[in-house]
Amino acid sequence: MNEKLPDALVFVVDDEPAIRDSLAMLLRSVGLATRTFESAQAFLDAFQPVPNSCLLADVRMPGMSGLELQETLRTRALKVPVIVLTGHGDIAMAVRAMKAGAADFIEKPYNDQVLIDAVHRALALSRNPDAPPPAADRAGIETRLATLSPREREVMQLVIEGKPNKVIATRLGLSTRTVEVHRAKVMEKMQAASLAELVRMALGAGLSAG
Repeated sequence: MNEKLPDALVFVVDDEPAIRDSLAMLLRSVGLATRTFESAQAFLDAFQPVPNSCLLADVRMPGMSGLELQETLRTRALKVPVIVLTGHGDIAMAVRAMKAGAADFIEKPYNDQVLIDAVHRALALSRNPDAPPPAADRAGIETRLATLSPREREVMQLVIEGKPNKVIATRLGLSTRTVEVHRAKVMEKMQAASLAELVRMALGAGLSAG
């Protein structure tokens, strides 16, 4: 008899046992089945595409990185939405991952609800991968973009390229504090709850993210 597949399955790939266990416990607490792997290669060796599934993968791991895992899956035509887990210093890498088709990225230390919401979005994408984004989404994003001042637009462009505040400050000839204020205004006006959401908006509106 074939094993009954769970209603939804989240694959977790991270080289740190404590993080794997923490993620698995969190996801199971909201009724999501998980399968954890200590490396990208271990995941690839065992992976079989299943409906209603997604992958949480750390960016930096010994051997194959999360970005290399994402590329390998694409090369092999193995379709599973990928959420990249990233440390603060890896934001530019995470942005590149989203440009390459990742469903989302989550910054460590992560907020539990933010991560759960991202997983549910990825699972919805798994169920309907060809669904186009609602036209109203892009119209709403463009409306919010129009409220940004020229300076805020410059700051937003550098933020979605993964540049840290100090680099943005140097690039634009501003103080770091001024950049922080502009960045907060961008997040407020764009109604973005996270950097990942801001990047999604930018890509959805056709802006370049580096």
